[in-house]
Amino acid sequence: MRRVLLVACALVLGGCRNDMHHQAKIKPFRESTFFADGSSARALPEGTVARGFLRDDAALFRGLGADGKFVEKIPVPLSAALLFRGRERFDIYCSPCHGRTAEGQGMIVQRGFKRPMSFHIDRLRAERAGYFFDVMTNGFGQMSSYAAQVPPEDRWAIVAWIRTLQASQHMPGDFLGKEDREALDEAGK
Repeated sequence: MRRVLLVACALVLGGCRNDMHHQAKIKPFRESTFFADGSSARALPEGTVARGFLRDDAALFRGLGADGKFVEKIPVPLSAALLFRGRERFDIYCSPCHGRTAEGQGMIVQRGFKRPMSFHIDRLRAERAGYFFDVMTNGFGQMSSYAAQVPPEDRWAIVAWIRTLQASQHMPGDFLGKEDREALDEAGK
């Protein structure tokens, strides 16, 4: 049985040829004899946009208004589905650092890492919606960019959820009716 296995391995390994690893290829922007002008690739025609990547809506894809400042309001329609999606994405991507209530007490803090900013401080409650989108897109301080992991639509959903969390912690006392306040007091006991 051992001999059969050794013969099979020898046949399989013998089938691997070195030229499979060293294939001829042309690297971008390197000199080549393929085209008469010596380049290895053709320049894209002027105005070419990769399919699905035009992203000409600065508010939606960069969080910026026509004035170049962060947008005040979320540029997608608010709905229950958007908030649920935002909560789900926040719990996945943001809560490990910021905690599920955005107080900055996520799991990483419990593991000894630096505590991130709470979203409930006055400065961040007053910040424009585009700011949060920009931080998720480009990173800030210790936080790296999440643009590769979280698509723009989900980043706006997260911003909507952050605003919901901020509102939940800073509502005026008379916002809830008497029955709701009593139910909330009862739940807190």
